[in-house]
Amino acid sequence: MAGKENGNVIRVRGAREHNLKDISLDIPRDQLIVFTGVSGSGKSSLAFGTLYAEAQRRYLESVSPYARRLFNQMSVPEVDSIDGLPPAVALQQQRGGASTRSTVGSVTTLSNLLRMLYSRAGDYPKGQSIIYAEGFSANKPEGACPECHGLGSVFEVTEKTMVPDPGLTIRERAVASWPVAWQGQNQRDILVSMGYNVDIPWRDLPAKDREWILFTEETPTVPVYPGLTPQETANAIKNKRTPDYMGTFIGAKPYVLKTFSSSQSELMKKRVNQYMISASCPLCLGKKLRKESLSVGFDGKDIALLSGLSLSELSVIFKKYAVPQKGPQSEKQIVTQRICADILSRIEVMLELGLGYLSLKRTTPTLSPGELQRLRLATQVHSNLFGVIYVLDEPSAGLHPSDTMALLGILDKLKNAGNSIFVVEHEIEVIKHADWIVDVGPGAGGNGGQILYSGPPEGLKSITNSTTASFLFDDQTPGIRTPRKATGQLSISGACRHNLKNVNIDFPLGVLTCVTGISGSGKSSLVSQVLVELVADGLGQKTDSGEERVEGPESTAIAPVKGKISGGLAEITRLVVVDQRPIGRTPRSNLATYTGLFDQVRKRFADTALARKRRYDAGRFSFNVAKGRCPHCLGEGFVMVELLFLPSVYTPCPTCNGSRYNPATLEVTYKDKNIAQILEMTVDQACDFFDEDPAVYRALDIVREVGLGYLRLGQAATELSGGEAQRIKLATELQKSQKGSSLYVLDEPTTGLHPSDVERLLVQFNKLADAGNTVVVVEHDMQVIAQSDWVIDIGQGAGENGGKILYSGPVEGLIKCKESKTASFLSAYLRRDNK
Repeated sequence: MAGKENGNVIRVRGAREHNLKDISLDIPRDQLIVFTGVSGSGKSSLAFGTLYAEAQRRYLESVSPYARRLFNQMSVPEVDSIDGLPPAVALQQQRGGASTRSTVGSVTTLSNLLRMLYSRAGDYPKGQSIIYAEGFSANKPEGACPECHGLGSVFEVTEKTMVPDPGLTIRERAVASWPVAWQGQNQRDILVSMGYNVDIPWRDLPAKDREWILFTEETPTVPVYPGLTPQETANAIKNKRTPDYMGTFIGAKPYVLKTFSSSQSELMKKRVNQYMISASCPLCLGKKLRKESLSVGFDGKDIALLSGLSLSELSVIFKKYAVPQKGPQSEKQIVTQRICADILSRIEVMLELGLGYLSLKRTTPTLSPGELQRLRLATQVHSNLFGVIYVLDEPSAGLHPSDTMALLGILDKLKNAGNSIFVVEHEIEVIKHADWIVDVGPGAGGNGGQILYSGPPEGLKSITNSTTASFLFDDQTPGIRTPRKATGQLSISGACRHNLKNVNIDFPLGVLTCVTGISGSGKSSLVSQVLVELVADGLGQKTDSGEERVEGPESTAIAPVKGKISGGLAEITRLVVVDQRPIGRTPRSNLATYTGLFDQVRKRFADTALARKRRYDAGRFSFNVAKGRCPHCLGEGFVMVELLFLPSVYTPCPTCNGSRYNPATLEVTYKDKNIAQILEMTVDQACDFFDEDPAVYRALDIVREVGLGYLRLGQAATELSGGEAQRIKLATELQKSQKGSSLYVLDEPTTGLHPSDVERLLVQFNKLADAGNTVVVVEHDMQVIAQSDWVIDIGQGAGENGGKILYSGPVEGLIKCKESKTASFLSAYLRRDNK
C-alpha cells in the first residue's frame, strides 16, 4: 500500500488497554480506517482508549499544567510505543449537557454568527441605538429578559399544585408540598401552636388562613408540644409550660422555592419540582430576550423567530443574502453578504448530514447522541483542519441508510482535505466504504482483544474466524419471516406531537412491529412519546416518555401529547419501556445489582458454613453496607488523589486493593471464590461458575443471550454505553415470567451492535412475541425490519416534511411503497445486491 511505501503510517506496538492482548499493528494515515468487530471485542479500546488517548496525552504535554486542568483528560494508555501519531480530534457518542441553555446554535457556533448579523446588519427601529452582539444572547445580562432572566418561562407555585386534595385536613397532609417526614409534622405542630384548625377540610378554612399558610414570607418562632391535642397545646401555652422545642414556621411556597434553590439533595429538589408549574414568560412571551433586542429584525423576523425555524428553512432565507452584489455596496450590505455566506456554508453541511429538520433553538438534551455527534462533525468539516486524525464512534448510529450515504460523503471530504479518519463502526455500508479495515476479535471481552485482520477490505474475505467477514461477504439471500397473526390491534387516533398532526394508526397486538423512516421523520415522537404516554395514562402507570426532560428552573414547558386510544387497551396489562438511559448514575450501580442477580449471589455466600458460623447475613456481602465494606473507600474500590494544577485521579484503594470489602468479609468463600472475585468475573465466566445453580445461571444466561457475556458483573453503570444499558434492562425484563399481555417499546435497540449481536437480539424479541406480548421497535437496521411481522413507515421527509404514515402492513408490502425512502434499501438488502 502507498501509505506503507512512503512511511506515512502509524506504528502501534504492545497495546494492552482493557482487553487488548499486547497487540502490534501498522495503520496507514490519510485514509478512512474502520475498526470493527463484535460488541466488546476491543475496537474502542484500540481507537479511543489507545490511539486517541495517546494523541491527547502528547498534546497536553505541550500545554501548561494550569491550562491542563481545564481538559477532561483520559487516562494514560497501556502501550509500549506509538510512532507517527498526528494530533487527534474525538467525536464520540455522548448525550447533550443537562442545561437547556445549550442548543444546536451554541454547539455549532451558528448562534454567534446570527447575533453578529443582527447586531451589525439588523433593521433597527428609528431612534434605537446599536445593540452589541451580547444584547441578542439570552445567556447575557445585556440581552436576557428581565422577568424570566433569559429562561423563556417563569415558575408558579399555586394553591392547586400544593394542595391537590382540598378535602383533606392539614393533619391529613392536605399541604402536600411540605415534607412527609418529621419536618412536615413540625410545620403542622407549629400551626396547632398558632391556633390554626388542622382538623377541618382545607376548603373549609378561611381564605385568609389558607393564603397565609401557603404564601407568607413571615417566619414566626413558637413553642411546640408534639403529641398534644389542640386544646392541650393551647392550655400549655397559656400556662407557659416549657415546650419540647421552639419551632420556626415556613410557608409552603417559600419552602418549595428555598428547597429547590438551595438543597444539596437531588431527591428533595425533584420532589418539590412537582409543585412548580412552568409557564411562558408574560413579558417576552417565551422568546427569552428583552424587548429592545426583539425589536431588531432581519428578513422581517426577530432573532427568536429566526432561531425557531428549521435549518432547511434558514438555508432558503440566507441564500437570498449570500450572493455577492455587483456595483458599489454599503457597509451593511457587505457585512450581510459575508455573514450570511458563512452561515449558509455551515448549514449546507448539516443539511447534507440529514439534520435539516433541527432548529437553532433546539436544546441539546433533546438530541440523540447520533444527532449531537453529526452536529459536531459538521462543525469540524467547516474548520478546515489539515493533517489530524478524526476518531468517530459509530457515526451511523440513529441514521437511516439514505442519511448514511450522505455521512460517507462528509467523511470523504474530511479525508480528501488531508486528514486520517478512524471510525469505530458496525454498519456494513460504512465498513464497505473503508480504505482499510482493522478487525478486532474474535469474540468479546476476554475472548477478544486480538487483531484478526488489518488491511484493505477485500482481504478480510479470507479470514475464517472473522464474524464481520461472514456478514460483509455473505451472498445468501435473507428471507422474510412468515408473519405472526395479530391477536387484535391498539388503535390511536388524533395523535399530535412535534411534526405529527392528527395521525391515526393501529398497532397490531401480539406481534413484532418495526417503525421506520428517515432521521427526524417522527418515529420516536409516535412510539417513544405518543404511544408510551397514552398507554401509560390508560393503564395508570408512571413512566417517562422519550422526550428528554430537564429538571429545574431551566426546563421549559413541554406541550402534552394529544390523541386518544380508541381501542385495544383492554388487551394490554403492562407497559415496559426499554430505553437507553443509564441503569445508574454512580459506580455503585452495576449489572449485578440492577438485574437483581447480586441478591441471589449474596444469599449463596450467606449460606456458607463460615458465614453461618460468624452470623453473617446477605447484607454483609453488599459493598453498600458498612459492616461488610472497606472502611477506607466505603465500598467504592478506589480513592481520589488531588494533584496540584492537574485533574484529580482515581487509584485503587490502598486498604482493600480495589476489592471494596473488608478482610473479614473476603475470608468467606463460595466454591473457593470470595465475593470480590465473583464481581470481577465476566458474565460468560460466571455462567460456567454457577452452572449448577439454576436460579443464578438463568439470570446470567439471559444477559449472555442479549450479547453481553463480555461485561463484568461488577462493571460500573457509568462505564456502560446506552446500548449496553438498554440490553441489561431487556435482560432484566426477560427474567420475569411472561404473561403474554405486555407491551414492550424499544427505540433503536441495535445501536452499538454488530450484525451477529443483532441476530441474538432478534431471538429475544421473537421469544417475547411468541409468548403473546406486543413488541414495538423504532429501527433503521434492515436485519430487524426484514424479520418483523409488521412495518409502519413514516415520512416522507424530516421535520415539517415528515410526520405522515406512508405505509402500515407486512414487510413485503413496504417494498412496493414508492413514497417510502426505506423501501429501496430494504429491497436491496433482501436481494443482497448492495455490494
